[in-house]
Amino acid sequence: MRSCRSALPLLILLLLAGSGRAAANEPADFLRLLAGDTASRITALDRIEAGWSAGSAVMLLETIYFVRDPQVTGRALDLLEEKTGQSLGFEIKEWFEWFWSQEAEPHPRYAEFKSLLYRNIDPLFAGYFSNDGKTRVRLDEVRWGGVKQDGIPPLRSPRMIRAKEASYLDDSNIVFGIEVDGEARAYPKRILAWHEMFVDEVGGVPVTGVYCTLCGTVILYDSVYDGTTHELGTSGFLYRSNKLMYDQATQSLWYSLWGEPVIGPLADSGIVLNRRSVVTTTWGEWRKRHPDTLVLALETGYRRDYDEGVAYAKYFSTDDLMFTTPFRDDRLRNKDEVLALVFPEVPDQTVAIAQAFLLENRLYHDRLGELEFVVLTDRSGGNRVYATEGVRFESWDQDRTVIDADGGVWTLSESALESASGRTLGRLPSQRAFWFGWLGSYPQTRLVK
Repeated sequence: MRSCRSALPLLILLLLAGSGRAAANEPADFLRLLAGDTASRITALDRIEAGWSAGSAVMLLETIYFVRDPQVTGRALDLLEEKTGQSLGFEIKEWFEWFWSQEAEPHPRYAEFKSLLYRNIDPLFAGYFSNDGKTRVRLDEVRWGGVKQDGIPPLRSPRMIRAKEASYLDDSNIVFGIEVDGEARAYPKRILAWHEMFVDEVGGVPVTGVYCTLCGTVILYDSVYDGTTHELGTSGFLYRSNKLMYDQATQSLWYSLWGEPVIGPLADSGIVLNRRSVVTTTWGEWRKRHPDTLVLALETGYRRDYDEGVAYAKYFSTDDLMFTTPFRDDRLRNKDEVLALVFPEVPDQTVAIAQAFLLENRLYHDRLGELEFVVLTDRSGGNRVYATEGVRFESWDQDRTVIDADGGVWTLSESALESASGRTLGRLPSQRAFWFGWLGSYPQTRLVK
């Protein structure tokens, strides 16, 4: 991150050269805080103060983050505190939390400001924000995550190997298991945490898997919507501590937990990618169920330490957040895992079921709207969700056999529960998430704990 920050002033000077004296409270005034000597930067602060409006505060804070001159930083913080009445110093998280508690009053050129500021880090960022662009979220909740576009490189058509070739994996290693049209694949957490996305074709279906390490969730989406294949990547930005993707064709930003474009040309398109199920389990359990599974090869084309537990070890070991969100809820700890459920049949209702609860209730019935479902949790702690259509289940062996209230025997597969008579109950999409991350995306969610 330091190299990105130190590269800012040179490009800022190029942007401002020959622009003349800007009117008060224009984006250029904030950019002047990043270039020139101390005196010229203080003069820019004077201009910002003279033209102050409610929207100036968050623009000043975002700029302060990149200022390397202590005198300018101190003067800017004094101005920020004077104008807002807050005394938060350089506590960035607390400042953003305060902004988000206020009614949004963005500067009319705030999107242009973000474009000018962040394109100094990566020119590709300029395409994300514009004053005439469409947005479905508050732009002040969109924060830079510290990397350039695809700075965390997605795995595109990654090399897969057979289970018997995966000698690098221990049975206890965590994997994310998927099955698409009968083809089973495993994506070890120890690899995917370094890449956060994979784009591939599984079972003949183009899919995108996105792993938001900060919010602890892996979601599998169909890449094709209404005949168009969306080539997605890592934008470098976050919304409520959740990963924002981008599409290569339009540079629109997509919210990973919704599977929808939220900023840019596609924001009002109505696109909602179809989500598929992912099970978080162990390599030993997945391989037992799927001996013919394919699994990511250790040779990804990148040099990383792919040992178990290395990536994000410090972040995963505490309950502290790297990026704050507007919501607090102490019914669970921030990073307690929940099984997160949202179905297209009832999109206005969601539920988060604490993983600790499911480990104590390995056969659990519930409903969202009129859609009834059962959650089956196996010996590894892996969760699978199936529609029940009025069937009530009484027991299961945490392997493949489930017994209903009438004594009927059902067999579990990745796609369905099937009775001895041939009746099937389809699998429903689900994924695990950290409590704070799911709450940030669905603040009205119901919690079961």
